Formats: sequence, structure tokens, C-alpha cells
Amino acid sequence: MEENTAQIPQEKEPSKCVSKKAMETENAKDEEKMSESKHEDEQKTKEIAVVEERKVADKEENDTSPSGIQKSSSFREESNLLSDLKEHEKKALSELRSKIEEAILKNELFQEKKQQEKEISSTKDGEEKVQKEKSTGTDKKEDDSEKKEQPKQVEGEREGATPSNEGKEEETPAKTNTEEKEIAAKESKEDITDKQVEKEEQTSEKEEEEEAKENAQQEGVADQTVDKDISLWGVPLLPSKGDDRTDTVLLKLLRAREFKTTDAFEMLRNILKWRKENKIDSILEADIEANLGSMAYMQGNDRDGHPICFNIFAVFGNDELYGKAFEEKRVKFMRGRIQLMEKGIQKLDFKPGGASAILQINDLKNTPLPTKKELRNATKKGVELLQDNYPEFVAKNIFINVPFWYYAYSALFSPSLSQRTKNKFVYARSAKVTDTLLKYIAASQIPVQYGGLKRENDSEFSVEDDAKEAIVKAGSQETIEIPAPEAGNTLIWDLTVSGWEVNYKEEFVPTDEGSYTIIVQKGRRITWQDGTVRNSFTNKEPGKVVITIENGAFKKKRILYRYKTRTSSSS
Repeated sequence: MEENTAQIPQEKEPSKCVSKKAMETENAKDEEKMSESKHEDEQKTKEIAVVEERKVADKEENDTSPSGIQKSSSFREESNLLSDLKEHEKKALSELRSKIEEAILKNELFQEKKQQEKEISSTKDGEEKVQKEKSTGTDKKEDDSEKKEQPKQVEGEREGATPSNEGKEEETPAKTNTEEKEIAAKESKEDITDKQVEKEEQTSEKEEEEEAKENAQQEGVADQTVDKDISLWGVPLLPSKGDDRTDTVLLKLLRAREFKTTDAFEMLRNILKWRKENKIDSILEADIEANLGSMAYMQGNDRDGHPICFNIFAVFGNDELYGKAFEEKRVKFMRGRIQLMEKGIQKLDFKPGGASAILQINDLKNTPLPTKKELRNATKKGVELLQDNYPEFVAKNIFINVPFWYYAYSALFSPSLSQRTKNKFVYARSAKVTDTLLKYIAASQIPVQYGGLKRENDSEFSVEDDAKEAIVKAGSQETIEIPAPEAGNTLIWDLTVSGWEVNYKEEFVPTDEGSYTIIVQKGRRITWQDGTVRNSFTNKEPGKVVITIENGAFKKKRILYRYKTRTSSSS
């Protein structure tokens, strides 16, 4: 027995070792498979991103003219001129005009909603009445049945009297009289209760009738008062007023609803209702206490006069914004964002041919991954709210400093977007930010952090001081000369290069050949991270500042610069 017991562990031990090794092998295989699948997913994502980046690069290359100047012909806002509309668009606009004209003159722009609310409330009141009547009727039936049963029982007691009860015959009538009195008292109480209920019902019915009459009178007065001056974003909605801006607003609604007249009309109703409920018309004067300075702000105009709105998404990577604080701040933030939108709309010209939309620049630098549920939900709600209540107010949606993963992310969701929406999207990697923005915005209007020439509280230059342009060809160098014919003046200059990655130096070359050249800025390599160059030099003798830019890349580059001379007398 001892040998057997000793042999059993020896037999089982190898099997345990084998199973353990097998499990380790299987786990290793599973981990290897998971890592392979993960690697494949990452590879696919990279491939998608590379394809998207190539598309962007090809588009940028095709949009470049022989002189190196970026074209922006694709950035034309859709025309609001009747002559430029297609036949089915003209027809839809005419139908929408008629529907709005009729609704305003009959004061029915909001009436359909009110009527539905009345029907719902009247249905509820009717159901409550039916339930009350049913409950009252049931109580009455029970009371009646009790009343009928009680006399029968008394009669039964009388009929059931036997000769053996003859001695108690005198007591029986006394008992029945007492019971009859009690029954009569109960009946009188029930009658009083029923009368009280009837009175209360009659009173409530009279009150309801009086309220209905008052409401009808008020509605009658409202029906008689037709608001012909009703407007949206400061533009009259009544077509017969003859304001040429009205068609621009109506075309926004139609384009947002693919020129379906009924849907566009319903959208208008919903917008007006939302604005009234949320007091949007007075939001410009409201003190919302939402600091959007680091998140969103309006600044400058593009080449076609569209106001520019900058949206900074890096702030959403701050964990302090989430949890309870996030939910509290989200409402204020959204209301502040609406206020900012209304301020931008104040700058628009709704006349046909004018700028009636806003240019959006979305900075995705250090933006968090879309993995946080709170951020996804808040973003979704915000986008839906703006889309539903501010249709076709984005002329172009430019995404800059786009991270690697965003190309794949946008490619996955782009099929769900309409072609009109997709045509408004532009993506730019970090190295292409300046080059991309220059296609739509003048250098003097682009902030310095994006490679432009605009600085906060700039005492030297303004947005009116536009930049000159020069092209440096691939594998060559270009010089820019700033004249300084008089001594004792201070020269100030701004300069930016699209794409950067160039060698750069600054020198002062005197007019007198016997004088020495002065190095203002030593030659160095400048990348897109270095940003815009600003420098100054006070000359002690006549001459010129020479800026040399050497381009070692395979593509030509665009130089934008401006300068001014501050004389000694002015300083």
C-alpha cells in the first residue's frame, strides 16, 4: 500500500507539469495572437492615416499655382443669388416663401404646436374625468347595494319570527325602528356627500369653462394681432417686406434640409421656439460668467470677409473639467458658446453676395483621445444643438495641428456626413498649418502661434499692414532687402515662411563700400516650431538690411514679410 501511495504522486506530477507547460504555451500563443491582431489594427490605422495624408498632400500640390501662391477658389460660399440657383432650388425657395407668408399673416407660425399641446391637455383632462366618474359610480353602486340588502334583512327577521319568540315580539319592533333610523341617517349623510361632490364637480366645470373663455378671448386678441415684424438674426421673415436678406436666411434652412420645403419650414418653427424658450434674443447682454478665452474666441476676418472663430480643444484634456465640475461648467460653457456665435452673426452681411457664414478654425494640438464618455456626449450634444439652430453658418471647417490618429478617426465617420458638409472640411498637419491658413486668411490676420504676423496688443503693426510676398525655389536662396537711406532710423520687420525648414540669416550692408557688414542675426536653421520672426535694427549710417533665406527642400516655399521705418524724430 505504501508503494502504491508513493507511486501515485510520481505518476501525477509529470501530468501536472505537462498541463502547466501546455497552459503556458497556450497563453503565450494567445498573447502572441492578441499582439498580432493589435499590431494589424495599428497597421490598418496607420495605412488609413497615410492614405488620408497623401490625399491632403496631393490636394495641396494640385491647388498650388505656378507662382507658388495657394489657390482658394474652392472656398467660395454657395451663392444666394436667384440667378445662380438651380430650377428645383428656385421652386423650393418659392414654396417656402409662400408657407412662411401664409403662416405669419394667419398668425399660425406657432399655432400648430399650441394646438397639439391643447389636444394633449384636453385628452388628459378627459381621462381624469372618466376615471373620476367611474370611481364615483362604483361607490354609488356599492352604497345602493348596501341600502337594498339592509331592508331585506329586516324583513327576513320579521318573517323569520317563530312562536317560541312570541315573548320577544315587543323588543323586535324597537330594534327595527332603531335600525331604520340609522339607515335613514346614513342615507341622508350619503345624499349630502353626493350633493357636495356634485357641487364641487359643477364648480370645477364652471371654473374650467371660465378659464377656457378667458383663454379663447386672449387667443382671439392674439389672433387679431399679427406680428409682421417677426425676424430671425435681425432679418425680417415676412417675404412681402421685400428685404433681399430674407432669401439668404431661407436658403440656409433649405440647404440644411436638402431643399425639402416642409422640413425647412419645420426647422424654422423649431428654431424660433428654441430661441424663445432660451431667451436667445437677449443673450448678447447676458452675463453668463463662462470664461471661453482659452477655449473659443472670435478674431479677425478671412480674405472674403468671413469672421474667424478659433476653437481650442487642448483644454478638454484637463481632468479637472470632468466629474461634477464638468457637468456644471458644461451648461455655462454651451450658453457662452451660443453667445459667441450670436456675436459672430452680428458681423455677418446677409445680403446676396455678402459674407453670411463664419470660418471655423479648430486647433487639435494636444487634444485628448475621444475615449472619455463625458467629452464625447458633451461634444455630440453641442454639435447637434449648433447644427439644429444655426444651419449653414460655417463657411469652412479647418482642422489644424491634426494628430496622427485623427485622420483614421475622421475617415471612419466621414461616410455618415453629407457631401456638402465634407466639402467644408480641411485638415492640416502641424508642419502645414501656416501654408493651409494662408490659402484662406491674409498673413496679417493669422496669429503668430500659427505662423502668421498678428500679435496681441501690437504697437508696431496692425491688420491693415498687409504683407508682401516672395517665392524661394527648391534648392535655391532668396534675399529680401529693406532700405535704410538715412542714418539714425530704426527698421522693424516681420517675416514668415510657409512650411519653414529653411536656413535664415540677417545682415546690415552699408552703402559705403569701405564700411563693414554687420551681422544682425547669425545664420541658423528655422523650423515651423520657431514661428514668425520679428526683429529690428537701428542704423548708424545709410545702407540696407539684407535677409537671406535658403531653401534646401524639394518644394518651393512662400515668404511673407512686412517692414516699417521708425525715424529718430518720431521715436
